[in-house]
Amino acid sequence: MGVRFVDAVTEEHFALMSRIHALGWRAAYADAIPPDYMAREITDDRWIPFFRTSIPAGTANGLLVYDGEEAVCCATYGPVRLNAGPQAGTVCTFHADDYQGWGEVMSLYCHPDHTGKGYGSRIMEEMLRRLKAQGFPSCLVYVLQENEGARRFYARHGFAWDGTHEDIPFPPDTVCRDLRYTRAL
Repeated sequence: MGVRFVDAVTEEHFALMSRIHALGWRAAYADAIPPDYMAREITDDRWIPFFRTSIPAGTANGLLVYDGEEAVCCATYGPVRLNAGPQAGTVCTFHADDYQGWGEVMSLYCHPDHTGKGYGSRIMEEMLRRLKAQGFPSCLVYVLQENEGARRFYARHGFAWDGTHEDIPFPPDTVCRDLRYTRAL
């Protein structure tokens, strides 16, 4: 059956995506985000309500990569979130008024057992192709300053830090910095 893309539109898809997101967070941000926050907030079903409302509404698109019958990677993309806060599935508020009319790569996570196999690059290229086909001239992605591997990944795909950022507070006393990376489509 091989590797294939599946548009996420069902409850089963949303549950798979949410679990891959949670596993990705736990693997990528273990040294940056307080463990008590991670244990309390980053549950396997945390993102299901966001997918359930945003994907049918068209404010986000979900995409899964399957290798055979197994979901190995997922992503969300769509029009840039303007002043999106926790109600939009985020842990902070993003101020993006200057990017109105752009596309956004909202998330991209691979199952930790399947990183380094090219799935992330395949889904990234597919998202960029789709965003361009939807008429967006440029796109952005937020990436934690502390996540050097993700920063290198986005740079390989033509993104560069535009000098802006959002600070993300994680109680009780941790602040991470989300860098805004951009690229033309």
